[in-house]
Amino acid sequence: MAAFTWTELLPWDKVVHIENAKALHAYSSVATAGIATCLLLVITVAARRALGTGEAAVLPADRFGVRAIFETITEYIRGLCHSVIGSHGGHYTPFFAAIFTFVLFNNLLGMVPGNVPATENLNMTFAMGLGVFIGYNVLGVYHNGWGYLKHFLGPIWWLGPFMLVLELISHAVRPVSLGLRLGFVMLGDHTVLGVALGLAPVLGPIPFYLLGLIVSVIQAIVFTLLSMVYVAMATAHDH
Repeated sequence: MAAFTWTELLPWDKVVHIENAKALHAYSSVATAGIATCLLLVITVAARRALGTGEAAVLPADRFGVRAIFETITEYIRGLCHSVIGSHGGHYTPFFAAIFTFVLFNNLLGMVPGNVPATENLNMTFAMGLGVFIGYNVLGVYHNGWGYLKHFLGPIWWLGPFMLVLELISHAVRPVSLGLRLGFVMLGDHTVLGVALGLAPVLGPIPFYLLGLIVSVIQAIVFTLLSMVYVAMATAHDH
């Protein structure tokens, strides 16, 4: 018997007559992504209102709350951007903070019984990897002009055709590896947690919840960090 998901209670299950467990699983992950997006929008609006204006917006939060959480995440991502990308990395803080927060929220929502995290759906993770792929190549052209494409040919002209093939394969694999890594790790974590809930629903899952919390945070950091590395390599001025 397939595990229960909250999306089975929604009307679409009766309208489209979803009988395939894989199809229902895909719909559930899309629903979780929608929930995560709506929650993030609400939290973002609340954080913006808590930020205030004038000097109050510049001063750090003086107590724990939505604003303090977002400030902590933003400062952490900003530090990573400067460490990985360099002095100009701070410009990309909003982009990477959005990626980190979205992945983290979806991972954490998957720990709620009955939720299927969107980040274990390969369609979602491949799409995110493709977005990063397009983004870092666009930034590479923006920072280095069309000379950015020269690095695909390597440093030696007569090795150009061979290096071009290798570089194209290397770059094409990046979005796939990003998607597979995130999707399969979260699928494995969610599967283990589901088995633990089925065997011992009261106390048995507690260690797996703690492990799942660690995995959720680490995978959000790994996805964001690898995306930063690709941007750093694309925007470097030594092509």
